[in-house]
Amino acid sequence: MGTQDEQVARLVWQYGEPIHAVLFFAPETREATDGLGLKGGWMSYFGCRAAPLGAASAAVVTSIFYGFHPGRVERAIPDVWSHAEPRQLLDARLSAMDGALGRLLGDAIDGPDVRRAASLATAAVHSADFSGRPLGASNAALADPGAPHLQLWQALGAVREHRGDGHVTCLVANQVDPCESLVMQAATGRSERESLRSNRGWSEEEWQTAVTRLRERGWLDDNERPTAAGTKARDAIEAATDRLAAPLVATLGARAVELVEAMRPLAERIMAAGEVPKFNNMGLPWSRE
Repeated sequence: MGTQDEQVARLVWQYGEPIHAVLFFAPETREATDGLGLKGGWMSYFGCRAAPLGAASAAVVTSIFYGFHPGRVERAIPDVWSHAEPRQLLDARLSAMDGALGRLLGDAIDGPDVRRAASLATAAVHSADFSGRPLGASNAALADPGAPHLQLWQALGAVREHRGDGHVTCLVANQVDPCESLVMQAATGRSERESLRSNRGWSEEEWQTAVTRLRERGWLDDNERPTAAGTKARDAIEAATDRLAAPLVATLGARAVELVEAMRPLAERIMAAGEVPKFNNMGLPWSRE
């Protein structure tokens, strides 16, 4: 089960992810990036998510984001920076989230849960160590956006990317390559196979090659379902991810549970609105063509 900090770290992710993930689904985001001249949903996604890094190259984005086929990234990066500078995209995504969160949260946007969660999440980010976590660190270094709902949204971006950077570390340490990580994600039911494969840009041949490697490792059976060894390995990676995420949550001490309690009704309201797909635990199983 892990330590209490590890368990709370998982809950912070589960309830924080829907709030931050509004960026990737809200029509306000696409409207804002279309207005800057970006072409299509994937350029919008990569540009908005990578903007804290500065004008990063396709190689850097592919490495840090993990799981995406290099060709998928190269369709958007570095071309996106010829349409909009990172600073413009940072401003555009804040403007989009101001509108989207106002629409989704309604009167709750000025309520105590938002203010309390914003204060706690921001305090955790300011106190945490982001060493070795490039995407988390770049989000944590962004200027204070001012309004509590935007402070919360931005802090949760740093929290989710801190966790994501740690998850990549665990995958690399266990010699699970980007495509293999997606195959295991689909095999364990966290995301739908075909949408995950196609949206991340992997061909059926590349996917099957990854499946073969995982079968040879003893992690998958002939039906692409996890074996006992595969389930154990996947669970160990998730537990290690929680363990690496726990120090950020631990900076809040007992107040970490308060953060979860404040975020829960906000996340539930967003999910009830249908804005963020159910299977959005870093799987991104949607089409953005």
